[in-house]
Amino acid sequence: MGCCGEPADKDAPANRVQPNGHGMIATQPAAQPILEKPGSTQPSAYQPSLVASPPPAVVGPPMNGFDSSGVPLWSQPPPSPVPNPYEFGTSSSPPLPPTTSSPGTFTNSSYHHYGATDSLLRPQNAYYPSLNGRPVSTSPQIPSPPPIDISVLNEGKMSIAVDFGTTFSGVAYGSSRIAGGKVQQILNWPGSFETFRKIPTCLLYDEYGRVLAWGLEAKNATPMDGTLKCEWFKLFLEPKTLRDESNVDPRLPLLPPGKRAIDLIIDFLTCLWEYAKEQITRDIGAVADLNSADVLLTVPAAWDAKGCDMMREAAITAGLVQSSHAGDKGWRDRLRIITEPEAAAVHCAHLSNLHHLKPSQNFIVCDAGGGTVDLAGYKIIGQMANLEIAEMCARSGGSCGSLFLDLRFRELVKELLADHPAHLDPASLAYFMHSFSETDKHNYSGTQDDGLMFHFHCFNTEDPQDPSVGLINGELCIPGNLLRMQVFDPVVNEVLQLIEEQIGRIEQRIDALLLVGGFAGSEYLRQRVQEQFGSRIRVIARPPDADTATLRGAAQYGLARRPLVASVIAPRAYIMKVKLPAEQEDWLKRPAYIRTNDANVNICENRLQYLVSKGAILRKGQRLSTKFCKFSQSAQDSNFVATLFTSDAERIMRYTDEGETTELCKWTVDLSSLPSFRNNAAMQPGGFYTEFELGLELDSAEVRGILLYNNQEWGRVTFDFLD
Repeated sequence: MGCCGEPADKDAPANRVQPNGHGMIATQPAAQPILEKPGSTQPSAYQPSLVASPPPAVVGPPMNGFDSSGVPLWSQPPPSPVPNPYEFGTSSSPPLPPTTSSPGTFTNSSYHHYGATDSLLRPQNAYYPSLNGRPVSTSPQIPSPPPIDISVLNEGKMSIAVDFGTTFSGVAYGSSRIAGGKVQQILNWPGSFETFRKIPTCLLYDEYGRVLAWGLEAKNATPMDGTLKCEWFKLFLEPKTLRDESNVDPRLPLLPPGKRAIDLIIDFLTCLWEYAKEQITRDIGAVADLNSADVLLTVPAAWDAKGCDMMREAAITAGLVQSSHAGDKGWRDRLRIITEPEAAAVHCAHLSNLHHLKPSQNFIVCDAGGGTVDLAGYKIIGQMANLEIAEMCARSGGSCGSLFLDLRFRELVKELLADHPAHLDPASLAYFMHSFSETDKHNYSGTQDDGLMFHFHCFNTEDPQDPSVGLINGELCIPGNLLRMQVFDPVVNEVLQLIEEQIGRIEQRIDALLLVGGFAGSEYLRQRVQEQFGSRIRVIARPPDADTATLRGAAQYGLARRPLVASVIAPRAYIMKVKLPAEQEDWLKRPAYIRTNDANVNICENRLQYLVSKGAILRKGQRLSTKFCKFSQSAQDSNFVATLFTSDAERIMRYTDEGETTELCKWTVDLSSLPSFRNNAAMQPGGFYTEFELGLELDSAEVRGILLYNNQEWGRVTFDFLD
C-alpha cells in the first residue's frame, strides 16, 4: 500500500530505467486482498468532516523545592527504629545464601555510601533464568492478601492495543468471547474502500486549529489555502527534544500556531479512538465492554519516563480509558504503557515454531519503524505452552527509521536543484518525496543498483533541462551510487551500529535476529543485516505480519492476563539527591558541600543515592522500597519533595556535580495521612521527625512511586516532570 492511502497492489510508477523484481516491500502494512471489495482500487474522494479538537492535557503547577534530610540505606532496618536527627532508615532484601554468580542465580545486594554495589544493582552479565524457569527474587517480600481467581473476573474482558507510530498507526483488539480469543485488527478506515492494517499518522487542520481530517483522508487531501497538514509529530517526544527544544530536528514540519506536539497527539488519538470504538462495537455489540477494557499503548524503547507520562496523559485526555461505573477508582490503571520491542517480542515468541526457537534460547528483536529503531534481547524461559520471556540486557534505540531516508532524499534534491528554485516549492518537493517513498525506497538493492539511473518526474513543467544537475526532459535523474551514499547508507549504518551494540551487551550466543516494523521490509536493510551478522546468528528473519508485530504483540500481551515478560533490565539509573552525614571522603572532595545542621551534625549536601542502577535486573512490576526520615516544623509541613535524576552512565557517581545526570522530575509525598505523622504532630508541636517508606516500581516503560506504611500501600507519589 502506498503512504497516501492507495492499495499496495496498485501498479506503482516505474522510476527505474532497468526495474528489478524485488517484490513489494511496504513502508506501511499492505492491503488485505481477501477482504478487498472487487473493483475498488481508488480511495474515496476527500470529504472534509469537522472534528472538534479536544482540550489540551492539564499540566500541574510546579512543586516547591527539595528540603529533606531523609536518606535511604540498603541494610536491614532495626526493629522499632527511634527517630534521630542524623541516623536514617534502611531497607534491604531478605538475605540470600552466599553464592557465586552463575547461570540461574542472583547474588545478594547491599548499597554502600562509597558507591560500591554488587550484582543486583550492577550485574556482571546478562540476565539468566533460574533453574526452575523463573527469575530469582531479590526484592523485599511484601505480604499479599489471599489469592483471588482473577481468571473468573477477567473472563471475556476486552483488551485493546493502540500502536501510535511516527508514520503509521493501528488498532487491534481481542477477547476470549471473540473469534476464539484470537487477535483482531481494524482494517476498514475512513477515506478508502480498501482494507489497511495501519493508516497514516496524519492530521489536517484549518486556520483556526480545528481538525478537518485524519488518517487516510488527511494524507490524501489536496493542499488548500487555510489548511495545514501535520505529520511526524511523535518525534517531538523524543527524550533529547523534551530536555532541550533546540534539539528538535530542523527537518521536521512546523506545528500549527498555538499548538504543542502533545495537542496534536491528543487530537489524533481522539479521532482514532472514537472511530475504533465504532468499529469494535459492530463486532462485539456492546459499548460497556469498551468502557471497562484494558488498553495497551506502545512507545519507543528509547523514551524516558517523562515521554511515557506525557503519552499516558494524552491517552487519558483522548478518552482511551474512563470510569465505567460509580466508584471505579482504578480506571486509570486500565491504561498500560509498554515498549514497542517488548510487544514485538511477544508476537515473535509466539511464532517460535516457524523460527525454530526453543526454551533457553536467545533472540533479538529489531523493531525498525518509520521514526525509530528499537532493539531488545530476550531469553525464552519456561515451556512454550506457558510462554515467558526475560530481557537479557537494557533496551536501546535511536531515531533512524525509514522516515529519515525520506528526509535525506529531500535534502539531496534541494542540493541538486539549488539553482532551479522552480522545482523546490512545497508541492514539487512533496511530489519528489512521494515518488521516492512509493517505489525506489522500498526496492532499492544497494551496490548492484549503483550503475542505474533513478528517474523522478518534475511536478513543475518550467525549467525542464539542465543535464549538469540531472534535469533531463522534465525528469530529475539521480545515479544509484549517489542515492546509496547520500540517502541509504547513513541511515542503514546507524541501524547496523545499534544491532552491533545490542549484541555486544548480551555476551551470549544469539540464536535469532527477528526484523519487524515497516522499515524491516527494506531489501537493502535486509541484505546489509545478513552480510554483517549472518555468520554469527543462525536465523535472521522477517516474520509474517512483521509490519504489525508490535500492534498484535501488544494485544496478545493484554489477552494473556499474566506477565509474559518475566523480568526487565533497567535501561538507565534512577538516582535521588540526598543529604548524608559527612564522611572523610566528603571532607577531602567536597568540603564546600558540608554544613552543620540544627542537631550539630555535619551534613554533606548534594549527594546522590542510587535507587536503581543501570542494568539492574528487575522482576516485572517489582517494587524497590527505601526508608526516609523527614523533619517537620509543624503539622502543616507535611510534604516531602525530592528530585529524581536519571543517568545513562555505567559508573556510580557520588555528587550531583559529576555530570552525566539529568533531572527527570520532582516527586512529592504528602505524609499527613500517615498515623505516625499525625501522632508525632500532636505530641511534639515544636517540631518532629517522621520515618516513612517509598516504593519505586519500574514497568516496561513507566516509573511509579508509592508511599508505604507497614508494608501496605498508603498513597501514590506525585511526579512533576521537569521542563
